[in-house]
Order: sequence, then C-alpha cells, then structure tokens
Amino acid sequence: MSGAISNTTDDAATIDSGRLSQTIVRQAPDAIIYADAQGIIRFWNLGAERVFGFAEAEALGQSLDIIIPEGLRARHWAGYSATMQSGSTRYGTGEILAVPALRKDGRRISIEFTILPFRDDSGRMEGIAAILRDVTVRFEEMRALRRQLAERSIPPRAPEGG
Repeated sequence: MSGAISNTTDDAATIDSGRLSQTIVRQAPDAIIYADAQGIIRFWNLGAERVFGFAEAEALGQSLDIIIPEGLRARHWAGYSATMQSGSTRYGTGEILAVPALRKDGRRISIEFTILPFRDDSGRMEGIAAILRDVTVRFEEMRALRRQLAERSIPPRAPEGG
C-alpha cells in the first residue's frame, strides 16, 4: 500500500516516507533553504516565505545576499567559501548559530539556525541546507531584561552638594 496511510491494525504505521519527507520540508513553519556551492538559492519552503517575506519564485535563483545584512556579507562569504573548498565546517554538527538577517521589506530580524552540508557521491561539497527560525521577539525580550537588570545593579549616586 505504497503512497498511503494504512487503516489496518497489521500495518497501521505504513506511510510513503518520500511523501512524508516532502510534506514536512515544504510546509514546515521554520524556514528551510538550500543554496548551491556558489550560494545561489535552489530551495525555499513556505516557512522561508513567512520568515523572510520573499515568495519562492522571488528567492529561487538569487544569491543568499537577499537575506544577509550588507555589513555581514564579507564574513559570511569567507566562511561559506572556506566550507565549500575544505568540505568541513564547525557548524555541521547541530550547533545553533544566531545572527541578524534581512526581510524583503528591509527590516532586520534575529535568526537561529543549523546547517546541513550536502556532498556529491565523491564527497565534494555541493551546497548547504539551513533550517532557520525567527527569534526576534525572544531576542528583544532578553535584551530588555538585560537592560533592566543592568539599570537595577547600578548603585545610586550620593547626593551632590550637601
């Protein structure tokens, strides 16, 4: 019964894993993006549309620069190029990265993401997939809490003059 969920008790958990994977990746609420070795966007899911504001048709074929703030691009591309050339990255083991990003409307957001390196059959890097989440609200709340804590920890000044 390939391609369908079974209702029998003998194989109640049977599902087409390809269809399941495709549905999860396409419709996940988190952004899922794949860029090739040159940093050109080749996959853009519905979560990426929501997070970054670009429709899939607008993002596909574009450079990752559409979501990278200008001041961070040189650093990003240096790391991306090194990863493509060496085939290794310190971020490929599930480490969560936190960086600013850009939305279509030009607004900066805070994102957290993990990356998944993609290799061809010979082990050469083909590109990188990233799973990204907009954490702007949480980041701003934490910054406000830190500011409040800092203000409370400043000792009051002694009155001048007296």
